[in-house]
Amino acid sequence: MPIEIKDFGRIAVQTAKQAILQKVREAERDMIFEEFSHKIGSIVSGTVNRKERGVYVINIGKAELFLPQKETIIGEHLKIGSTVRALIDSVSHTSKGPQIILSRVKPEFVVELFRLEVPEIHDGTVVVKKAVREAGERTKIAVASNEPSIDPVGACVGMKGSRVQSIVRELRGERIDIINWSDDPRVLLSRALTPATVDKIGINEDDNVALAIVEDSQLSVAIGKKGINVRLAMKLTGWDIDIMSETKYSTMKHDDVETVS
Repeated sequence: MPIEIKDFGRIAVQTAKQAILQKVREAERDMIFEEFSHKIGSIVSGTVNRKERGVYVINIGKAELFLPQKETIIGEHLKIGSTVRALIDSVSHTSKGPQIILSRVKPEFVVELFRLEVPEIHDGTVVVKKAVREAGERTKIAVASNEPSIDPVGACVGMKGSRVQSIVRELRGERIDIINWSDDPRVLLSRALTPATVDKIGINEDDNVALAIVEDSQLSVAIGKKGINVRLAMKLTGWDIDIMSETKYSTMKHDDVETVS
């Protein structure tokens, strides 16, 4: 709409300028919200701009994203100006514009790292059935293949461990257990307790309770530091798991316990 500017006074010009700038800012905010709301659950890479009140502000183009300290890996301190990768966890509208929250501790972050690193996961040949994690300590991820000729664990590990080691470096040395998924609960339970070797498994399907028998030397490995290994195995399988040494088990009744092949 044509307007004769010569008739505008100083205040009118300032008002018009402010109104235009406000609409431009609103349009930019809407575009940023629209762009990132479609990226929830995916990984982005940005530059650490500053840290304020326990939150890292990450710049990606014109957008400012927020990575709370609690959503970083234990012991991780990001340097200003460094590049960081994180998962887009949530996007919401606020009075100050879109608030985009990032995370580096969610198990989905590890899944997406595998998707970027492993072509077979990216194209759907290998499927991640489930992943559980205690950030900074250990991740367990169960995978399956849609092609009988492809080993899903081998695909994730890569030649001489190259693929998984790349992810371990990103996670600051976090341990990652990759297991073959199985619909047989006994097999899945025994694999979930990796790196321990399980000799026998007994299950109660009505209560989703399992008893794993291991060699005495494997007991601490199966349980893990502060119980982390068995705790993650339970999250991965959905079963409550009790672990018992061979010595203790030999003194008890042997009901519904089978050797794991």
